Formats: sequence, C-alpha cells, structure tokens
Amino acid sequence: MTFFKDFRRMKEIYALVICAFIFHTCAQSMKQHHEPLAESSAVDLKIVTGAEQMDLLIPMLKKKRVIIVANQTSVVGKTHLVDTLLAQGVQIVRVFAPEHGFRGDHGAGETVKSTKDVRTSLPVSSLYGSTKKPTAAMLADADCILFDIQDVGARFYTYISTMHYVMEAAAESNKEVIILDRPNPNGFYVDGPVLDTNFRSFVGMHPIPVVHGLTVGELAQMINGEKWLKAGLTCNLKVITCKNYTHDSLYVLPIPPSPNLPNQTSIYLYPSICFFEGTRMSVGRGTDRPFQVIGYPGMPSGSIEFTPQPIPGIAPNPEQKGKVCRGHDLREFGSAYFTVAKGMYIDWLVEANREYPFENGFISSSDFFDKLAGSDKLRKQLEQDLPAGEIKKSWSTELEVYMSMRSKYLLYPDFQHR
Repeated sequence: MTFFKDFRRMKEIYALVICAFIFHTCAQSMKQHHEPLAESSAVDLKIVTGAEQMDLLIPMLKKKRVIIVANQTSVVGKTHLVDTLLAQGVQIVRVFAPEHGFRGDHGAGETVKSTKDVRTSLPVSSLYGSTKKPTAAMLADADCILFDIQDVGARFYTYISTMHYVMEAAAESNKEVIILDRPNPNGFYVDGPVLDTNFRSFVGMHPIPVVHGLTVGELAQMINGEKWLKAGLTCNLKVITCKNYTHDSLYVLPIPPSPNLPNQTSIYLYPSICFFEGTRMSVGRGTDRPFQVIGYPGMPSGSIEFTPQPIPGIAPNPEQKGKVCRGHDLREFGSAYFTVAKGMYIDWLVEANREYPFENGFISSSDFFDKLAGSDKLRKQLEQDLPAGEIKKSWSTELEVYMSMRSKYLLYPDFQHR
C-alpha cells in the first residue's frame, strides 16, 4: 500500500506532528512559567533587520555613490529602502534587479529587462537576463553596493546566486559590498544533498545543502571565507546583522519573496517540493495555491482537482497548463510539519516517481532535475527505487562536513541540534 494510493499515511504523520507540536508548546509554556522574566530568551523580542538600523547604515554611506540590489522585500517598516535612503540624502546611482524584477512583478524564469524606475527615475539594471554578473561599466560610477533582499534559505532560490555575482564583480572592481541581513525563514534546520560543483548552475552555485541554514550575511561570509569567488578573490564585505534573531527563530515573512511563494506555508514546503519542477507534475503554479499542491492529470489518488492556467507576471507557462490535475493539498501538512520535524520531506517525490504513468516519463528534464538536486545522485536513487529514508541517510556524511564548515560563519546563535 503506497503513499499516493492511501493518503492515510500522510494524515497519520500529520497527527503525530500535531501531537509533537502540542507537547513542545506545553513544555515551552511550563518552562517560561518557571523561569525568571529577566532570563527570557531574545526570541521573544522583535527581530530588527539590517535595513532597519539606519543609525549604523547612514554613516557608512556618507559621501558615497551607492548601488542597491533590491526588490519588493527591501523595506524599512512600510517604506521601500530606496525611498528611505533617498529621503536621508543618500546618493543612489543605480538599482540592480534580480529574478522577478525590482518590484517583484515578473514570473519565475521570466527575463527582467533594464529600465528606469517610474517612481524614482533611477536606472534599473537587470541581473536576470543576458547579464547575471554586473559589468565593470555598471559599477564604474559607484563606491559601494548595498544588498538587501529577503531570501528563503533554499540553495536553488536564485537571489543568493545574484549575491555571489555581485560580490565577485565588486571584488574585481575593488568596490565595497554591504549586506543588510534579514532572517532566514527556513533557518531552523539544515538538510538535503550537498551540491557537487560539477553540477554548478544559477540554481545552485555553492557546495551547500538544499536547506543551508544560513542568512544571506552568513552565506556571504562563507563565500568569502571559502574563496568561492572566481580565482579565489574575496570582496570587501560588511554585514549589518539582525537584532534578536537566532536560528531557532520562526520568522514569518511580512512580504512574499516572489510571486509563487505567497505565504509562509509555501515557503516551508518549497525546499521539499521544488524537485518536482524537473518533473511532469504540477506544484500548483498557475493556481491560487502555488507550492502548496501537487498533482497531474489522471493521478490514481488525491482528494482535490486543480487546473493550472497562465497568469501574467506570475506563471506565464505553468506545467500541465489547461489540464485538470488530480492531487493532494499539502497546506495543513506544510503549516505544521517542518517547524517540528526540522527536516525535508521527500516521500512525495519517491512515491510519485513510483506511481507516475511512465509512458510519458516522470522526470521531464534530467538536466534541470540534476541542477536542482545538485548532482545526478538523487535521480539515480529514484531510478533504483530506493526508499526515502535510505536516500536521506545517504546525505548524512556530507551534511556533517558541511555543518562543521557552517559553524565558522554563523553570526547568530544556532538552532538546537537534534
């Protein structure tokens, strides 16, 4: 009896997670009632992002010409960072736009064009199109580069690839990089296969696991410290760290980081189900539940139906476009499982590969699937029909090595290891 033929298994796991969550909550409540108020954890305090610390940032930018790498998540309170700095008299010469654009209105993989921002008249140079690394000419009229983008903590989320290329270009042109750090909403665990650099691409540039457990500031330090930039260069790097954040914090994002991650549940589910992007299954792009459902036409099990449709600026050409898909709604599971289990859940992938009608083939692009996984190992394990537990166990040695390296670059107290 397989997972997709009998959905009870998922419900049983969900029930166990809920029980564990209730136990954890009660234990924390009892602990708080028996500890003096003065000894309460900083987790209870409001997290202050790097961008919100103008008292530190403005003196760094005095009399400097500034480039900002930003998108719709780059806010200070309810005001965009660009507007905040312009009001403070900072000389901004250019904006660099990552995937999804400066205002976050481009779909996944959609080319972002260089343009002029209609609100500020600032030139916006695209770093998601034919140019992914800033040229020397793009940096010529600047003294420093600010990076302020909310990441989600998954290796294949391309904002960290943009950061890498910005750091590399800055090192080559002797420009300063200032990272305005933000919490990692998946920063409370580390899991997944570590990337083999032979499979390096824009959806995976570094030998880190899928869920790397770092903020962008910590990762920037790792990139510098491990000399992962071209020719072993290091850039002049400063990080304005968050206040009151730890890797045990469960940080809920105030703004969706991209069009297809509209809420916290999708952000928790994303690292575990993004592998489906290299298959013929839909993850809900083109619906009102992106990265919260999985399915395909004629799926032999499932309690829901959905039909992916093109949505301009969000999902221009979704998988299984216009076809009625049968599948599973993962929202209840995703909202509770990951914060308690603190690990990826790949049973869906294993069982879907087992049950998909193979006349069409489960994996639609071996090349893209391998880039997402970081090697061809996971795809071969699926071909061998290995169980999920055995696949996850195969990651253990490389994760131990990674965790040792990771510890050198942490800027915040780490999560409690299981």
